[in-house]
Amino acid sequence: MSKPPIYWSKAVKFLSKDKIMKKLISKYKDKTLTTRKDIFLSLCKSIIGQQISVAAANSVFLKFKKECRGKIKPKVVNAITSGRLKKCGLSRQKVRGIKELAKKFVNKTFNPRIIKKMGDEDAILYLSELRQIGRWSAEMILLFTYNRSNIWPIQDIGLLRAISNNYKKSYLPPMSYVNRLKKRFSPYCSVATWYLWRSIDDEPIQY
Repeated sequence: MSKPPIYWSKAVKFLSKDKIMKKLISKYKDKTLTTRKDIFLSLCKSIIGQQISVAAANSVFLKFKKECRGKIKPKVVNAITSGRLKKCGLSRQKVRGIKELAKKFVNKTFNPRIIKKMGDEDAILYLSELRQIGRWSAEMILLFTYNRSNIWPIQDIGLLRAISNNYKKSYLPPMSYVNRLKKRFSPYCSVATWYLWRSIDDEPIQY
């Protein structure tokens, strides 16, 4: 893990103009958004965690990590057979996704370095070209691995539930209202998202 993003203090001050956000910021002063700075590991975790519970995802990931002998690197994963990956608890589709991901890193047909030079939308589209990586997964990578400041993942059920809870809206909240909040919180939607998530789960999320 690392230090908070450089924009964190400025974002907190900006978001505190909103009464609800100010209350959440005051309540959750203990931690901040961090990054592991390892996109391959983050992408593997994202694929593993899709459509299963957090507990199940953690269990599969630990088996996967053990199979990699603690070194979750493209060359290591590329050398592991699909059968061995499947024994970790991965579905056939997830095995294909992880194997293809490792191969693209090894043969350099996917270049994570160029993401830093891309705008958010272009980066989402580039990441979404990977098998098993959709818009939501791409947004999580931009938020947690690259610490982009203005990610507002409107497909995220947790975010929508937190908006409903904190802003006294029905579930699902009207998309017009979700978009209004995006406008209010920009250019620090990522920080607003992080605090809204914490309001429904005391343990900070890390992808």
